[in-house]
Amino acid sequence: MLDPAYLKKIEAYIKSGDMAFDFENGDEDRKGLILDFLEQLMDLAELADETATQLIFKGSALEAFLGTNSDK
Repeated sequence: MLDPAYLKKIEAYIKSGDMAFDFENGDEDRKGLILDFLEQLMDLAELADETATQLIFKGSALEAFLGTNSDK
């Protein structure tokens, strides 16, 4: 399930400017697909951040300090 190579492909697609080029030169459907993809990617990044925080700090003093309950 974990595929770091695919993440690198996405990163390269964005950093190279290819995504911006595809957006600028795409039809409305293509532009919509790109925007939807980016929105999903941003939502996934937020979930990844939350999950990483939970995994790293589960049962730690931080949870006690914040008053969170990991049993929810």
